[in-house]
Amino acid sequence: MVARLRIPGRLVAPLAAASAVLLILCANPAARAASVQPLEIATKSGVRVFLVEMATTEEEKTQGLMYRKELPDGKGMLFDFSPEQQISMWMKNTYISLDMIFIRADGRILRIAENTEPLSTKIISSGGLAKGVLEVIAGTAQKYGIQPGDRVAHPLFNKR
Repeated sequence: MVARLRIPGRLVAPLAAASAVLLILCANPAARAASVQPLEIATKSGVRVFLVEMATTEEEKTQGLMYRKELPDGKGMLFDFSPEQQISMWMKNTYISLDMIFIRADGRILRIAENTEPLSTKIISSGGLAKGVLEVIAGTAQKYGIQPGDRVAHPLFNKR
């Protein structure tokens, strides 16, 4: 004898919708991204707030923004390279041009690599000791006047 699971008609649509959402979340790498947190950059012209995905594990840092087709203005990814160290990045398998903002442990911007070349394997270096890298859509640094020496406010960085 085979037992059948009987689902009342009024539950079929909500269960199907929940299953579809679960399937999308499992299939979309962006949806599986680590926590999203606010990050502020204080520039000469004011404070700019970004919502950033955190890349803290080796897998998250290796994947980064690879294979993404878009990155909205005001969004980004913050890589945690604790402790402070020389950092090397590249654009392999990254389809969108980015600004890479290298940030020291004290929260000061060390260097900005603007308008990086999509899909390039050219090494992009921090040029000094950094604790984090913020990747945002290309043109962001120029658009908002973000410069080396500006302060980044986020729990990853020490306030001095």
